[in-house]
Parts: sequence; structure tokens; C-alpha cells
Amino acid sequence: MSKIEDIVDTLENKISKVLHKQDILKKTNAQLTDKIEKQQQEIIKQQEQIATWADKYDTLKIANSMLGSDENKRETKLKINALIRDIDHCISQISE
Repeated sequence: MSKIEDIVDTLENKISKVLHKQDILKKTNAQLTDKIEKQQQEIIKQQEQIATWADKYDTLKIANSMLGSDENKRETKLKINALIRDIDHCISQISE
């Protein structure tokens, strides 16, 4: 009987260790999942900031070219022409 009790005790100890490791892994997994979510939110915020700065940069380029900068004159002329076409289209729709 002593051998059987020793085997059962050994099995209980091993099962206890496995369950303990499982709990640790579950906690680690939860922490990593939270960290991933935070990182994804940070990425989204940074992408929004990039888009905002890109818009500001484009606006600044147009403003600089209107002030006489030769670098972006072509882009500015194209933008102005597109705006004029839009205005002409709106006027023609109102006239009808």
C-alpha cells in the first residue's frame, strides 16, 4: 500500500505543479493580450497623427507656393484649377 500512496502523492504533486504553471501562463497570456491591445491603440493614434500632419504639410505647401515659392507652383495651379472647375460646375447646376 505504501508504494501506491507514494505514487498517488507523486502524481498529486505533479498535477499541482502543472496546474500552477497553467495559472502562471494564463496570467502571462492576459498581460500580453492587454499589452497588444494598448500597442494597437497607440498605433491607431500615431496613424491619426500622421494623417493630420500630412494634411497640415499639404496645406503649408500650397500656402508657401501662393506666397511666391517656386517649389510647389505646379501643384498649386492644379489645385486652383480644380477648385475653379468645381465652382463652375456648381454655378452651372444652379443656373439650370
